[in-house]
Amino acid sequence: MGSGDDNGLGLFGPGSVTWRVHSEPIIALGGLRALYLQPAHPRAMAGVAQNSDFRTDPWGRLARTSIYVATVVYGTTEQANRAGERLRGLHARMWATDPHTGERFRIDEPDLLRWVHVTEIDSFLTTARRAGVALTDDEADRYVHEQRRAAELVGLAADEVPGSVAEIQEYYREVLPRLRMTREAAESLLFLSAPPMRWGLGYTPARAAWLGLAALGIGLLPPWARKLYGLPALPTTDLTASLSARALRLTLRALPRNLFEGPIYKSAMARAARATPTVGDRSTPGSA
Repeated sequence: MGSGDDNGLGLFGPGSVTWRVHSEPIIALGGLRALYLQPAHPRAMAGVAQNSDFRTDPWGRLARTSIYVATVVYGTTEQANRAGERLRGLHARMWATDPHTGERFRIDEPDLLRWVHVTEIDSFLTTARRAGVALTDDEADRYVHEQRRAAELVGLAADEVPGSVAEIQEYYREVLPRLRMTREAAESLLFLSAPPMRWGLGYTPARAAWLGLAALGIGLLPPWARKLYGLPALPTTDLTASLSARALRLTLRALPRNLFEGPIYKSAMARAARATPTVGDRSTPGSA
């Protein structure tokens, strides 16, 4: 799995598939895909809608989520554990009401944590592969297995989440009967597609660019999810989304590296270079 037991190199380390996948700038598109997939779970959606500030501060929430993921992936073991402890503490204080049954529930229920975990790692992995990141089936399974360490940080046991791509698909088959399009989900999807833009960018080409990314994030959803949302689920949609994701990845990789090298990533590369002098030369820039 890499250097998971080395505090300086973190939970995964330079030999992991996780570092390889998350070094790709296109991984941010995977995060957007996950945001479009997660509202399909009514109970999870209720938990977010009743506790999150995503409507009043969408970009701040996105930034905080990105920093958390980057810390788990590229931070030291101590940093990752602290981030997980803070998140568990925050979730432990949050409750929501099921809009259909009226039942009160904690948002850190294992079923809800599992849904968020699976949709995230599936979205990161699926987006990377469809965008052209060369991963064998074995490497894809290794990524899913490695991410069990991330699941432990939010309070799940490693064996409570899928450990392979096949197990992810089996999980989706099991949970599908509980998924549906709700009013809250529809409102969330619309908000994600047209959020308030910062710095007056709502009347600039930035709005059109975001709409394009949103459409691509939706196009990368599994056909069953698009069908659930009442959206086209044709094979041509999958092909178009894959081609667009590949084109976007090539565009991003042509841009200067420092646009995507955040401080957490840079610190990880520096630690890895000190541990193994050639490690820093083998990775491509990360997104946080």
